[in-house]
Amino acid sequence: MTVSVFASGSGGNCLLVSGAETNILIDAGISMRRVKSALAEAELNVEDITGVLTTHEHSDHVSGLKMLCRHYDIPVYAPHTVASRLMGKIPETEENIHIIPVNEEFYIGNLKVRAFHTPHDTDESVGYRVEGEGIFALSTDMGHVTDEVLEGLMGADTVLIESNHDEQMLKEGPYPAYLKRRILSDRGHLSNKACAQLAKTLSDNGTENIILGHLSRENNIPGLAKRTTEAVLGKSEGLYVAPELGFLQVSVGKAAVI
Repeated sequence: MTVSVFASGSGGNCLLVSGAETNILIDAGISMRRVKSALAEAELNVEDITGVLTTHEHSDHVSGLKMLCRHYDIPVYAPHTVASRLMGKIPETEENIHIIPVNEEFYIGNLKVRAFHTPHDTDESVGYRVEGEGIFALSTDMGHVTDEVLEGLMGADTVLIESNHDEQMLKEGPYPAYLKRRILSDRGHLSNKACAQLAKTLSDNGTENIILGHLSRENNIPGLAKRTTEAVLGKSEGLYVAPELGFLQVSVGKAAVI
């Protein structure tokens, strides 16, 4: 089982979980052209995608769905409120939508999936836990770590968690005051320091690979995000920074990049 990150950040989010002859995209926040190019690096085509899991309807997570649904018959999975907002925003998804339960397991192909809520400034936002030969979990776009988030992540072999901003860079940066308050709120985004504490908890409970994702282009630096978590973990092994746009593939359950 592998996870391949195609993009992570305010400019777009998209990754692939592959295992047991099943290929699941989590979010499609980049163009169809970029999705196809990234899939080619994984030696796959769009036709190989079993389904798309959607975390929430913000454009950096769904901007590629319009063209994907227009040109391909790909199932799009989302919880009820996310699905409703998505169909209103992108009518092309209406015939592809499959409404899923939250905090209940279901299958896409041969992989078991469970959605869990994340605290973000939208009516509904979720992370996902995917189980096959290993366990992968993703949680971004969250202002703080709730018990539900922790339960969704705990025990996963590999996780992608949000390390959005350095608090000092954000406070001293050019963003208007209202936007800074939004990002720093309990329904905003997770800071490097908060991410590091979450990473420590997960590592202490068996997580082998930690991918830092959804970094702010304006209020963070990849090296700074990694050093902040590295200092709390006391190690760099199994710690990666997701590319803003690129290709990072990690084996789920193993501590080595393929």
